[in-house]
Amino acid sequence: MKEDLIRALEEQFVPEYTHPELAPGDTVKVHVRIVEGNRERVQVFQGLVLRIRGRGKQQTFTVRRIASHGIGVERTFLLHSPRVEKIEVVRHAKVRRAKLYYMRERRGKAARLKERRN
Repeated sequence: MKEDLIRALEEQFVPEYTHPELAPGDTVKVHVRIVEGNRERVQVFQGLVLRIRGRGKQQTFTVRRIASHGIGVERTFLLHSPRVEKIEVVRHAKVRRAKLYYMRERRGKAARLKERRN
């Protein structure tokens, strides 16, 4: 019963903007709409896709980047959120895992991933 209701709602959902095909290991630029008081601006968050979870309109993806002074920052985005303006895939990496949590401990050259050639 519950699954039928969820499936019916998912079928009605049509995203306004179709995002590129994302995969763990991709380096992406996520353009996010930020609201500060009564002003609105677009901020770019560039980093590595660590994981993708869920499906349909509930799908989320986590992006990790290294901020100033080597501090790692992770943000989880709702894929079909109206706050996400667009997603650009900078490069595809060759990975053998669905969740790249091991990248959290990697620093410098150890954190490099080989580029996937198509």
